[in-house]
Amino acid sequence: LLQSAVSVHPDAVEKTIDDIMALKKINPDINPQLAISLQASLFQIVGYRNLVLEVEKLRREPYDCENCTHEEMLMKLWKALRPETPLTGRISKQWCEIGFQGNDPKTDFRGMGLLGLHNLLYFAEHDKATALQVLHDSLQPKHRTISKGEASKMSKADWDKKKFDKAIGYSFAIVGINITDLAYTLLVSGALKTHLYNVAPEMPSLVHFQQTFCYLMQEFHRFWIEEDPCDIMEFNRVRTKFHKRVLKQLKNPDMALCPHFTASDLHLVNL
Repeated sequence: LLQSAVSVHPDAVEKTIDDIMALKKINPDINPQLAISLQASLFQIVGYRNLVLEVEKLRREPYDCENCTHEEMLMKLWKALRPETPLTGRISKQWCEIGFQGNDPKTDFRGMGLLGLHNLLYFAEHDKATALQVLHDSLQPKHRTISKGEASKMSKADWDKKKFDKAIGYSFAIVGINITDLAYTLLVSGALKTHLYNVAPEMPSLVHFQQTFCYLMQEFHRFWIEEDPCDIMEFNRVRTKFHKRVLKQLKNPDMALCPHFTASDLHLVNL
């Protein structure tokens, strides 16, 4: 009974707790709070397992350009991120303006399936100001400040490379899909239990996962700027370092993302 309890349907949680109490011969009248606490804990465990299944299902579903729902979501993403710029066509180089690699975004969703699109659209619609700011920043040229001492030791070629470096600078949509992979890895490994159990008083849901993605997107953007990489070729190094930092933070059992979601105001807090 105890082993099967974590796999029950949410509607069966209350009965499962009653069965456990009876099996262990615990009188609920003597300790009524115990049943309440057990029920709340089982709801969270069952919810987390169901969330993993739901996220995995989205990840495994490929983007289908013949599916009207998929296409509608993609168009909504464009309109949310480029509200003043009409899309000239479904196949267009304009997709590069929001960080896709080519003229058809469907090829970029292969790794994370529909999960990547769901997360990007949630970010763009539910924390639009932050998403637009991150997109704007990712496209900006970056001019480094170099001291006279550093400049005196540089060749002309090194000076040109350092003084006028790349953009801040990454492809917004591609990084969003990559951070979706990071969030997915945290979820299926169990690392997100710390956060989700602290912010979801009942059952963790897809919305909680998407809010976590929004937080990770904003924090990665800050981290990328702090790391000051020379170019996009350092992306994997920065991502790995960022991943390790998040894992370290989540090892504290009291750690959680701020439960009142506004991605621009989210911080890891010690409850």
